[in-house]
Order: sequence, then C-alpha cells, then structure tokens
Amino acid sequence: MDYTVTVATGTSEYSGTNNYIYITLVGERGSSERTVLDNPGLDFCRGAVDQYTVRASASLGQLLLVRLEKQRYFIEDNWFCRYVTVEPPDGGEALNFPCYRWLVGDVKVELREGTAKRQQEDTLAHLLTHRNAELKERQRIYRWQAWAPGIPKCIDAKSEADLPQDARFDNEKRSDFEGSLHYALLELSLKKLAIKFGKSWSDLDDFRRIFWKLKSPIAEYTMNHWREDWFFGYQFLNGSNPRMIKQIQEIPPNFHVTGDMVQAFLKPQTTLEKELKAGNIYLVDHDILNEVPTNVIKNQQQHIAAPLCLLYEHPEHNLIPIAIQLEQKPQKHTPIFLPNDPPLAWLLAKIWVRHAEFQIFQVLSHLLRTHLVVEVFCVATLRQLPAVHPLYKLLTPHLRYTLEINCRARTQLISADGIFRRVVSTGGDGLLVLAQREYKVLTYRSLQPPYDFEDRGVTKLRGYYYRDHSLMLWDSIKNYVTGMVSLYYPTDSDVIEDSELQAWIKDVTEEGFVDVPQFGLSGELKNKQELVTLLSVVIFITTAQHAATNNGQFDWCAWVPNTPCTMRSPPPQDKDAITMGLIMDSLPDISQSCVELAITWHLGRRQPDAIPIGQYVEEYFTEPKAKELISAFQKDLKTIDEKIREQNDGVELPYLYLCPSNIENSITI
Repeated sequence: MDYTVTVATGTSEYSGTNNYIYITLVGERGSSERTVLDNPGLDFCRGAVDQYTVRASASLGQLLLVRLEKQRYFIEDNWFCRYVTVEPPDGGEALNFPCYRWLVGDVKVELREGTAKRQQEDTLAHLLTHRNAELKERQRIYRWQAWAPGIPKCIDAKSEADLPQDARFDNEKRSDFEGSLHYALLELSLKKLAIKFGKSWSDLDDFRRIFWKLKSPIAEYTMNHWREDWFFGYQFLNGSNPRMIKQIQEIPPNFHVTGDMVQAFLKPQTTLEKELKAGNIYLVDHDILNEVPTNVIKNQQQHIAAPLCLLYEHPEHNLIPIAIQLEQKPQKHTPIFLPNDPPLAWLLAKIWVRHAEFQIFQVLSHLLRTHLVVEVFCVATLRQLPAVHPLYKLLTPHLRYTLEINCRARTQLISADGIFRRVVSTGGDGLLVLAQREYKVLTYRSLQPPYDFEDRGVTKLRGYYYRDHSLMLWDSIKNYVTGMVSLYYPTDSDVIEDSELQAWIKDVTEEGFVDVPQFGLSGELKNKQELVTLLSVVIFITTAQHAATNNGQFDWCAWVPNTPCTMRSPPPQDKDAITMGLIMDSLPDISQSCVELAITWHLGRRQPDAIPIGQYVEEYFTEPKAKELISAFQKDLKTIDEKIREQNDGVELPYLYLCPSNIENSITI
C-alpha cells in the first residue's frame, strides 16, 4: 500500500537541513515502514515542498500520527517543518498534519492530524497517551519562575538563550533586533555625545540636534506643538498612555485646587461645581508614583513627582489642563500650577506630568499590563494545552515571540544594569516597586475595554479615538472568538468537562497570577461566555492593547522635552523662581536624551517581519468551518481598517495605531 507524503520546510533563514529525516505513518491498524526521505540534492531546502512515497504492508486504517525523526549527518543542522500531508492509497482526501516546530538534535516528533479536538473527543488509547506525553514533556521544558516578588510569574529562563528553539526569534528577527538599536545609536553619534554625560542642553531648541535623522511625521508635529495645552490634553486620550484619564464628580481632598483658581479657564457663565456635575471635569492621578525610590545615575540623584492634573472638556478647545499639583501630600505652600502662571512655570509643571506619564506607560501600561500579563497565558498554554486542542490552535499565533522579547526585556531593559537603570528615573529599585504597586490593584475587569471605559466615566469624551477604535476591535475579536468557541464547545457542559482547559485556567490563576488579591479571575471556567470573554481579553491585549501603548512611543518621546525619561532636578516649589536654566537642568542631559530617542525608535518602529492581526501564516486549523470563521474575521478587520483610514484622511494629527494593518498578531517587540 503506497501513501503519498508531502513535507514542507520552513521559509525563514536556516529552516532547511542536510540531516537524515525519517517518517513513519501510524494508523489504527498498524504502522508503515520507517522510510528515509531522500531525493538527493533536493530535500528540505528552505521553503521546499517535497513529495515521497511511503509503503505499508497493508492498509493502516484511520491515520492517527505521523512520526518524524531527524538524525545527525556529519554536523548538527536543525530543521523547521511546517506541515506534512498524507494521501491514502484509495485516493481519498489528503490529511493535513500541522507541525510548525523545530526539530533540534537527534529527535523524534509525532504529529496529530489537524482536526482540533478536546480531550473528551479522543477515545483511542493511543491518542490519549500521545496527548498526555506531549503535555508531560512540555511541562518539563516550560516551567514557572518568580522573577521578582509581587509581579506575575514568568518563564523559567535566565536569558533568551535558555528558551527552546520553538520559542526563539527566527534568525532574521534576531539579526534585525540586535542591529537596529546599534544603528540608532550610531545615527545619533552617541559615541561622541556620550562623553558629555551630565552636561545639560543649553536651550530647548538644542534638542533638534538629535532629531535630524530619526524622526516621524507625528514626532515632528509634537516638536512644533508640545507647548500647547490642547496638545497636552490630547495625549491623555490618544498618546501612548491613554488609560489614565477618568471623569470625576468632586475634587480629591488632597488636590488643593479651588473653583476661583480655575474660573478663568472655563466657558462663560459656569463654575467648577457646575462643570463637575455636568461630567466635564477629568483627572489624571499619578498617585502610584508617590515616594517611589528614585534612580541614581553616575552618582547623580534623579527625581520623580506624583502629579495630579485636572482637565476640562471645553466646548471650543476640547480637553485642556486647568490645574496641576506635583505632590500627593501637599503642604501649606505647595503650589497649584495654572495656565495663567508665568509661561515657564506652567511649561515645567506640564513637563513633570509628562515625565510621570513616561514612567507609567513604559513600566505599567506597556510592560506589566501587556507583556507580563500575556506571558502568564503563554506559559500556561504551553504547559496545559496539547497542539491538537482547539484553544492551543486559537492562541498560539497570538503568542509568537512573546517569551523571547520578555526575556530580553528582563536581561537588557529592566535588569540591574539594563537601559532603564542607565537613563530612567524609576530605573533600579523604583521600577520594581512601581510594578508591585500596580500588580496589587490590577483587575481582570480593567483589561476588558467596555468596562474600562465605563468605570473611568469616559464613554462620551470627545476625540477619544483610542476608545472608539478599541471598542470596534474588541467587538470584532469577540465575535471571532464566540464563533470559534461555539464550534468546539456547543454547550456550557463541554467547557466544564474539558479537564485540559480547567488545568489551563488553574495554572493561569494559581501560578501565573498568584498573590494578586484584587484580580478577580476565577480558577474555574463555568460556561462558554466566561471562556469567550477570557480568550477575547488575551487576544485583545496581545494585539490592540500592545499596539496602542507600544507603537506610538517614538512619536511622543522622540521630542524629549515632551515626554522625558528622567528629571535631574527636584519638582519646583516656587513658581516665580523658574527659569529656562532650571528647565534645562531638569530635563535629561545630552547622553540620556540620545538613549531615550534611540530606545523608543528601536522599540516603537514597525517590525520587518510583522504579521498583522488576524493573518494566520501558520495554518493550525484545518476544518472548513474554522477557516470560514477566520476569513470572516479578516474581512471584518479589513472593514475596520478602511473605516479608520477614511476617518483620518487629510487629518493633521492622525490616529492610526489601531488600524488592523498596523497591529501585530502578537507581542514581538
């Protein structure tokens, strides 16, 4: 009995191999001959799709597994297999066996046919044994560790080099990642400027010296408009940290602003009290930064403030700041900064708020609430869901590269000697304290866009494009997930009875999110709706939420005075004593400015190998109904993309971070 077998090799660099590859077909009635796959000079080249004949003494019946073996030939040469298809001798429909993994060393891999199946749908002992063996091996490879107390657990790896090959960057991605930061630093001539550590710029215009080559249209717009109050307010809505603003009905007792102070900035014939009741007053409170330990860079103490910023939705000027206080525990003479203060005093107060925004968006909104949250689901998925499980197939494209980028963040960005330690005011101990504080108050509810906007009272705030686009994407993702869940879980009982799924959520809550008292995610999934919501949250964070916080960081930080990474002088206590010299001595020095520009360009730029949301290059699902749902999802995303681009056509300051074509399918940077 001759079976026609097609084997596809990966398309990335070094995916091919010259090692020996063997195949065995395993069916319910027995196994085929162990066959060496050998077409001299043609086999297993990068991108190759090779065809072979595999013989069996009799019909194998229902095919259960494809066993691939790789053996060394002179030197070790890893191989990436995309898939195997098998055409039976009777001319029946070809079966697809997805692989999408590396074969490293002398190794044996067994592949399941691509139809997604829950554990209770497998009745053959051979297949149940295979599921259990796969998970046992994955649990040996992918282990939990607490990188630091009081934050989500992560993968047990000292660096990216400790990760399995399947979790690593492709070679092209690795080369680009390691070369791009070096390129940015060279473009800034950092070697020459670094000797000026501690030396202030002489004037704000001097920041243009590092702005000549690495730039973007929005970064240039920022440079020209950053002093304007409307632009300052706009960034709370559509900048890199659009989740902090909330509506208030009364002024917090620790914010010593009065109605008389802000009367001049309100519309005619109204009062602060009336505008509070009307829902037009908003607050950005950076209380979480209060008394966070500050960094010491080259023996120079850096400084942090924990500002409160009062904003007003003016009928003519949109959202504008009307009062700033730089302390959470004000003293008798603590100043309240106002728009009609001396211009330099008001400017410096806004700079301090933007400096607080840098700390929170980088450490909390970006690192903790996207990267570290998603890593929990990534590790749990690898540990508890076999490759044939429908939710493994659903989630794994959205987890691509996340483990490596997070390992690199821990070793290169936020480590004791990382980039944050060298240039950011919360670098060192402050970064961990900040993350621990956020983790204590992190809630599952806040990760769901509709509840987040509702709880912050911003459902009607004008010009909040991040909200509008997030909700469109949330609905699209949730519709897609609802279809997939309904396809594989017809009833709530199917969810409850899926022991692998229940082990997954238990691993998430009892291991990954241990010691987070207010998170509010149950360790048991009781129905389809709970499952749909959770999967939608995971996919939304890996795609839209990460794009919203990551993709614009160069735009808003490249002009360093707009969002400084550190402040070198303490917050001002006397409005009348503020000079341009104090502002320049407060802002990052020449060297720090260069690194901020370089790192935000490096992390915020579009990745060369980016896969847009909803584009599934690796076809884990083989069933026609699942493919139809994916196609419908892609069409919906295309409609959203067209709508957003049409809204932004001709707009002077476009908001395009949440265009689906600009959103990656996973956290890769």
